[in-house]
Amino acid sequence: MEIEDVRGREGRWQRLRASTHEAHEQLDKAIMASEPFADRDRYGCFLRMQYILHRDVDALYLDPVLGGLLPDLADRRRLGLIEKDFEDLGLALPSPEKAPLFGASADVPRAAGWLYVVEGSNLGAAFLLKGVAKIGLSENNGARHLAGHPDGRGLHWRRFTAAIDGLEFGEVEDERMLQGADEAFARVREIAQEVFA
Repeated sequence: MEIEDVRGREGRWQRLRASTHEAHEQLDKAIMASEPFADRDRYGCFLRMQYILHRDVDALYLDPVLGGLLPDLADRRRLGLIEKDFEDLGLALPSPEKAPLFGASADVPRAAGWLYVVEGSNLGAAFLLKGVAKIGLSENNGARHLAGHPDGRGLHWRRFTAAIDGLEFGEVEDERMLQGADEAFARVREIAQEVFA
């Protein structure tokens, strides 16, 4: 798939980024203030946050409609890698009190907004890997879900954002997508407050 260079115009994904910029900044600051890489116990809290979030959205990665619109969606799933990270650290998987937020089918625009947030988090994971290295973990042990794609994080992200830009959404669908992204950031804040409390 040829990746269109969208730097010269504002695409849908750039509108998503602009719309969620403040929420993203606040979330990053809150998580880093919780010192998730201070030691393995704090990292265990971070890992629980990741598990709950990825459990919430895992069904989206297997949704056939979404899979037909977004490239390699099923291959982007990270829940299994997070479970392996728990195993590496000898930790039991959390037992979430709630069912996952998404089931067998989802509202496509809203789901696209959620996926934008979740996939975007992987783009910044290179920075997080530096933090886990300080506590003796790596993309091969305990932080597998933070590993980059073999083709490189940048290209993997550009493939995704090109697909987001190519979605045939009207104004109503775009608004639902923005709503989904806002919901995703709010959900991550909620989970972070729970696990780091």
